[in-house]
Amino acid sequence: MTKVALLGAGGKMGVRLATNLAKTDFDVAHVEVGEAGRARLRDELGVECIDQNAALEGAEVVILAVPDTVIGKVAAAVVPTLAPGTMVVVLDAAAPFAGHLPERDDVTYFVTHPCHPPIFNDEDTPEGRADHFGGVAAKQGVVNALMQGPREHYQLGDRVARAIYAPVTRSYEVTVKQMAMLEPGLSETVCASLLSVMREALDETVRRSGVSHECARDFLLGHMNILGAVLFEEREGAFSDACNKAIEFGKPMLMRDDWKRVFEWDEIAASIERIT
Repeated sequence: MTKVALLGAGGKMGVRLATNLAKTDFDVAHVEVGEAGRARLRDELGVECIDQNAALEGAEVVILAVPDTVIGKVAAAVVPTLAPGTMVVVLDAAAPFAGHLPERDDVTYFVTHPCHPPIFNDEDTPEGRADHFGGVAAKQGVVNALMQGPREHYQLGDRVARAIYAPVTRSYEVTVKQMAMLEPGLSETVCASLLSVMREALDETVRRSGVSHECARDFLLGHMNILGAVLFEEREGAFSDACNKAIEFGKPMLMRDDWKRVFEWDEIAASIERIT
């Protein structure tokens, strides 16, 4: 049985992972420094945490379920104590991309991150439709990067990823650099920013027009659904001439001509530096 040490087990992400790992045949040792987190694990999962040194002893996999801002500090304390061949799993590309993992050639660094359940899906249960984050009932994809380590370790890392983010339907192998382009570049710098603007637009529509928030929200989300389905080729279709003319006018009003600069590597690196 593969022993997994889960560091940060009582945090928001840690509890999610602990819940899913409890359904697997991994031998999980839980580590949590905060009393509130330890109590949460005890009350919600019936899990008792153990000393970090005891958890790391004999662990084949160490998962760092800690915030990006402390990954470097935690890794610097933990990695030098690990046995050769141990796999360290990091849940986001930011710290690895920024060089915050200690240099040690005889351990494996594996980075994995969920895609989260897609807007267009085939969930047929209330629990699945309500699981927007993933890792509970809705199916999702994952992206994995074997940053360093023997090729045969990829299979173990993928098995861990599929366990902690279950139910997983698709697994994509990428590099750490490619994962950094996906997040923060695509998902946060672009997507989250534009969605934030859309929410501001909804509020501005309510303020200026006098329609109710419920009316504007229904109208916006409904149009997001059909427009998104066409744009992302979920269904065949085409925008009306009026819609295309509105886009032709709207994009220059909303977007700088050089907005794609956010995908240049110096901008990605600067964004990650701010995050970490």
